[in-house]
Amino acid sequence: MKKTLNINIGNSIIHLEEDAYEMLTVYLNEVKHHFAKNADDFEIVTDIENRIAEMFGEILTAQQKQVIDIQDVQSVIAQMGSVKDFESSEEQEEMAGNYHAMPPHDGIKKLYRDTDQAMVAGVCVGLGHYLNIEARWIRLAALISVFIGGSGILIYLIMWIVIPRAESKSEKMAMRGEEANLRGFMNSHLNPLVKQSRGFIAEFFEFLGNFINGTGKMVLKVVATTVVIFGSFILLMLIIGLAGVFGMWDADVYNNFPFSIINEAYFSTMVFAAFIVFLIPILALVLFSIRVAFNGKPINKTLSYGLLMVWLVGVAVSVFYIAKVSAEFKESAEFAQVTELVPHKTIVLAIDKTRFFTKEDSVNYKIDPVNYKGRRILSDGRGPFDQPRNMYLRLEKSENGKMTLSENYSAQGKTFETALKNAQNIHYDFQQVDSVLNFSSALQLVKQANYRGQEVSLALSVPVGTHLKINRDFNSYLNGYNFWDCYENDDQEFSEWVMTDTGLKCLSEHKDADSDH
Repeated sequence: MKKTLNINIGNSIIHLEEDAYEMLTVYLNEVKHHFAKNADDFEIVTDIENRIAEMFGEILTAQQKQVIDIQDVQSVIAQMGSVKDFESSEEQEEMAGNYHAMPPHDGIKKLYRDTDQAMVAGVCVGLGHYLNIEARWIRLAALISVFIGGSGILIYLIMWIVIPRAESKSEKMAMRGEEANLRGFMNSHLNPLVKQSRGFIAEFFEFLGNFINGTGKMVLKVVATTVVIFGSFILLMLIIGLAGVFGMWDADVYNNFPFSIINEAYFSTMVFAAFIVFLIPILALVLFSIRVAFNGKPINKTLSYGLLMVWLVGVAVSVFYIAKVSAEFKESAEFAQVTELVPHKTIVLAIDKTRFFTKEDSVNYKIDPVNYKGRRILSDGRGPFDQPRNMYLRLEKSENGKMTLSENYSAQGKTFETALKNAQNIHYDFQQVDSVLNFSSALQLVKQANYRGQEVSLALSVPVGTHLKINRDFNSYLNGYNFWDCYENDDQEFSEWVMTDTGLKCLSEHKDADSDH
C-alpha cells in the first residue's frame, strides 16, 4: 500500500503516489530555478505545468486508472526533457552565438484553427501553419472559390466544424510544429506569435461566441422550452391522428380519400410505419430539448440506439410500401365515346347533384323504386375524405354544325390492362332534358376500388350562334372559362355566353362588339 497525495497542477486535481510527487516536485523546482532569470519565467513555468497536467490526464484516460505513479512521472520528464540536458544545449548554442536566432523546432504539425489571428474562424490561418504557406494566400484562394458556384462557403463551413480550435498552449505549439518540451516552451516565448488585428468580422464572431456562452444560454433554454411545448403538442396530435385513422376502421376507411390510395392488404402496416417515421424524430427532439432546458442527463445509449433502429425499420417499411403504391400509377389507359345531342338556340348547363347508386347499393340501402318514385336522393355536400371530383368540361366550336359531347375516361394502374379496367369501372351520369344539359357533379366507381387517378374529361362541341346559360355551380368544372368573367351582379344565377367563330364569348361583350360594328 502506497500513500497518495492530491495536487493542483495546471488547474487540474491529480492524484499522485508519494514517491511520484517527490520526483515531480524536484523536477518543477529545477525548472522554476532555471527560468527564474527569464523575464517571462511565470508564463513559461505555467505553460509547462499545464502541459504536464495534460499529459497526466492522457495517461489516466489511456490506462483507465486513477493515480499517477513514479513510472508515469519518469515518462513525462523524459518527454519534456530534463533541465540538465536543456542547459547543456543552451551552452552549445551560446558558443555558436545563435541562441536568439534559433528557429522553432520543426516537429510534427497538427491541424488546428488559429483563432488568435482569425478573420472569421481561423481556418485559413490554421491551414497556413499546417502547409507552411502564408495565411494571405490561403485567404485569397478561399475568396476565389466563393465565386466558383459558392463552393468555398460550403467548404469553409465544413472545415470550421471539423477542424478543432487550438486552445491550450501545447495545441498552439503543435499547430506551429513546435515540440511541447522545455525547448519548445522557451522558443515559444523567444519567438512569440504576434496577434494581428482581426477586424470587424472577427470581433463580431467573438462577440457572438461570448453572447452564446452568456446571455445566449438563457435564450437557448427559452427556445428549448418552446420546442418541448410544441413538440409535445405535435406528438399528441400524431397519436390522436393514428387513433382516429384506426377508429374509422369499421366505417370502411379504405374508401375514403386519401386512404383509398393504399391497398387494403397493407394499409395498417404502412400507416403505422409512417407514424413511426414522424413520431421518433419529434420525440428525440423533445427529449434533447428537455435536456437543454433543464440540464438533464443524456439519454441512455441503449434507448437511443433502440429508437434509431425502430426508426430505420419504419423508414424502410414506409419506403417499401410507398414504392409499391407508386407502382400502381405506372401505366395509363383511357377510352372515349361521342354522343350526338339535340341542338337548341339556347342551351342551359347545370350540375346534377343526384347521387348515383349501383344495384348493390339499392339492395344495401333498401331503396324501393315504388316508394322513391318521383324522388331524388341528393349528394349536395362533399366531406373532407371524398375522392376528388375529377370531372372537367371544355367548350369548343363545332366544326360540322352538330352539337356533340365527347366523353374521355382515363385511369392509371400497375399494367395497361389494370389501368384500362380502372377506367372501365368509372360511371358518369349525363342527361339532356330539352335544352337543359345536366352533368353529374362527380364520377362514381361501379365497383369499390382504390383511387388510381380516375378522371372524366368532357368536350362539348356547340354550333356557332348558340347561346349558353351556365349555372354558377359549374364554375369549378370549366376548363379555360370563368363564371365570374361574365356576370353583372352577385345574385346572378347564370352567366350568359355565345359561341362565335373565334370561340366562346360573354354575351354582353359580344353585343357590345356587334354594336360597335
